[in-house]
This record gives sequence, C-alpha cells and structure tokens, in this order.
Amino acid sequence: MYNEIDGDFDDMAISTFKVGLPVEHDLRKSLTGKPITSVVQLIDRIDKYKRVEEDQQQGKGKAKIGGYDVKRVLVDQGNAVEIMYPDLYKGLNLKPKDLTAYDSPLVSFKGKTVVPRGQIRLPIQTVSEVVEMNFIVVDAYSPYTAIMAKPQLHALGAISSTLHQKVKYPSESQVEKVVRSQSMARQCMVAAISHRLEAESSASAEKSL
Repeated sequence: MYNEIDGDFDDMAISTFKVGLPVEHDLRKSLTGKPITSVVQLIDRIDKYKRVEEDQQQGKGKAKIGGYDVKRVLVDQGNAVEIMYPDLYKGLNLKPKDLTAYDSPLVSFKGKTVVPRGQIRLPIQTVSEVVEMNFIVVDAYSPYTAIMAKPQLHALGAISSTLHQKVKYPSESQVEKVVRSQSMARQCMVAAISHRLEAESSASAEKSL
C-alpha cells in the first residue's frame, strides 16, 4: 500500500501543480504539450520558465543578432527583406569588407529610393531558436536598428500580432513568445517624429535662403 502511494506521488504532485495554474498560463501549456514524469523534472521546468520570464522582463529574451543583444528592432511582416540600419552596423563593428554585393535598390517608408551598401548573413536568436538571415545594410536614418521581415517569420513559423504586441512561434512541443517593449516603441515613435520635424524645418530654412 505504501509503495503504491509512493509510486503515484510524482504524478499526483505534477497534476495538482498543473491544475492550480490558469488554463492560459504558458507554464501549464508547456506541461500539457510536453509532459514530465517526476517532481525533479517539474522543478527543472519551473526554473527554465522563470529564467525565460526574467530574461523577457529585462529585455534579454527578445532578440540577439550576431550574438549581441539588440534593442529597437521592428517586426514588419509586410517587409520582404531583413534590414540593418547604421546604428546596428556600427554597433557590431562591421566593415565594408564584411559585406557582399546587393545591387537592387529599395524603397523606404517615405517612398524614396535607397541604394544598399551591401548585405551580410548573421544569426538571429529569439528566446530559444536561432536562424541565419541575410540583412540588407542601408545608410539611411531610422529610429530602429533593424527590421525583421517575412523571411525570418517564415523560418520560425511565427505569427506576429500588432494588436497584442507579440510574436509567437512553435518550439519543440510548446509555443514561445517575444513581447514588444511598449516604452521602447514610444521612444522610437518620438525619435521618428522629432527627426521628421527637424528635416522639415531644415528644408524650409533652405528654401527661404
């Protein structure tokens, strides 16, 4: 009798813990999608969940490009190619010799034609997945450091929601998510507006001369 109780203890503890979590809780979904068989595995899964959650809260679980944590990344599922702007190009200490030729001109958000400096292939890490992507390097202003586009989203099998400010994608038997920073988004918006106003002011001043 005691042996039977001892043998069922792990299953009982895991089941009780899982039932105590909200239905939509990510940890409960993880335990359901990828079942465990012992309390030791349960503790390991909880620890992993906490680390990922802490990383996301600290901004470390969002995106790494070329092995470095990168902020101000725009996810644009309507864009056909990944874009790298000057801030990231300089931050990664890249040189012209690191780039390969890319001759096709691009059209900016303002409708202007932009001639790329070249392209480079770099690994992108989002939480637990790593994929290599070609970045088109452009010498143009942007409040963002890079744009993640269709190729990366398709490689991850990801779905981007502008309403919920999240990107979700399957990883093993669970769903990972990347959460957008609202404060960073506001900073980028303010920077973009300030840059436009400065450009318009400079253009007006030149016309008056």
